[in-house]
Amino acid sequence: MKVRRLHADEASLLKDLRLRALADAPTAFAHTHAEISAKPGTYWDEMTASLTTRHVMFVAESDGRAVGMAFGIRQREHPDVPHVGGMWVDPAARGGGAGRALTTAVVDWARENRFQRIGLWVTEGNGPATRLYTAMGFTPTGRRAAHPFDPQLGIIEMERVLSP
Repeated sequence: MKVRRLHADEASLLKDLRLRALADAPTAFAHTHAEISAKPGTYWDEMTASLTTRHVMFVAESDGRAVGMAFGIRQREHPDVPHVGGMWVDPAARGGGAGRALTTAVVDWARENRFQRIGLWVTEGNGPATRLYTAMGFTPTGRRAAHPFDPQLGIIEMERVLSP
């Protein structure tokens, strides 16, 4: 398993991973597959560019094939607490450490950028994700919200303090 940063010329890889993730786990994300798949090519180019400046995306690869992704997102509304976002691991690669490796990469990125805390939102009932994040030191903040496109679901915020 290898984890690396997305390169500036990999818009097609970003699109492929994002659409695979949305198709596989629709309630894990804030957008729908239909919404994101309708985006023009310029959307993917602009998103990829933002992932080499303000934000970051890590890709997990196994045997040369991309099997997962995770974003480090600098939020405008809370600039002092970046978030892990868009975490996804291909079903065939689950249980092999990709989720832990991707989360570690985002946490390390936050630490390198001198953030003192890092957060994330997870869909209630997503046991595997919640267990992973808890095992990696994230704890619930007590903040809860309705899922962005399915108000029947809730999302909970978790956060981790970063040591220097």
